[in-house]
Amino acid sequence: MQESAITRVPGAQLRGLIKLMRPKQWVKNGFVLAPLIFSGEFLSSVALSHALLAVLLFCIASSATYVINDMHDIERDRLHPVKSKSRPLAASVVSVPAAAILLVLLYGALVVGWFLAPKVVAVIVGYMLLNLAYTFVLKHQPVVDIFTIAIGFVLRVFAGAVALSVPVSSWMFVTTLCLALYLAAVKRRQELSKSGAGAREVLGKYTLSLVDRYAEISATGALLFYSMFVMSAKPDLVITVPLVLFGLFRYWYVVEALDGGESPTDALLADWQLLLTVIAWGGVCMWALWPGMPA
Repeated sequence: MQESAITRVPGAQLRGLIKLMRPKQWVKNGFVLAPLIFSGEFLSSVALSHALLAVLLFCIASSATYVINDMHDIERDRLHPVKSKSRPLAASVVSVPAAAILLVLLYGALVVGWFLAPKVVAVIVGYMLLNLAYTFVLKHQPVVDIFTIAIGFVLRVFAGAVALSVPVSSWMFVTTLCLALYLAAVKRRQELSKSGAGAREVLGKYTLSLVDRYAEISATGALLFYSMFVMSAKPDLVITVPLVLFGLFRYWYVVEALDGGESPTDALLADWQLLLTVIAWGGVCMWALWPGMPA
């Protein structure tokens, strides 16, 4: 009776619909802006508008994938001690028909986006198809699930490059892949550590020591490839390498000592040192690549 009453309250359902889109997770779409920074076109109003449009479209697309995921997992989430309260559908704060209407509206926004930035939306369609495969099949496959999450970040960078019609260095792609693999491996580690193998089907096929090694290999690769990228293509950015190294160390500290990392977004927003490091990295990159700056 109480749950039914909640779903009839318009304000509660509206807040639930907003939560269903997971706006906090839009932070991940900041990866779309990487080509804008590294191309040095961040002072161009045209380039900036194209990049921000790509970010907006990715936010809409990622929200649509979250809605589909929550609709698919609603019964399983209702058995989860945390998700049964935090997920609007599982908690009956949002009805399934309301979620379906929201999904249609999000898809409609992407159709409009196709006429504004067709090449970007084409990349986004690939991202959404990948996530559909993840929701229904791939998230149950060990190793494949981690790589699927990581490829989503690579597609964000690719969309940012397509929006600006600029090439992206192979170093940037492999660096993004390694960094995303690191974040995904840590996420699986924390899920396994906190909730055990029963929280997610694929977790029963992992061990803590295995995902720890995955995270360590990925973090090492991210640092190595990023360093090679800046030294070979953007030597002015060598000064950002210590910031990247500190960020990797700090994130692992947040995971190990502060028990964060199950949600990379929450870990970033909750730790001021980590957030400040990311902001400082972006600021130093823009300063070093500022048009007209002496080499």
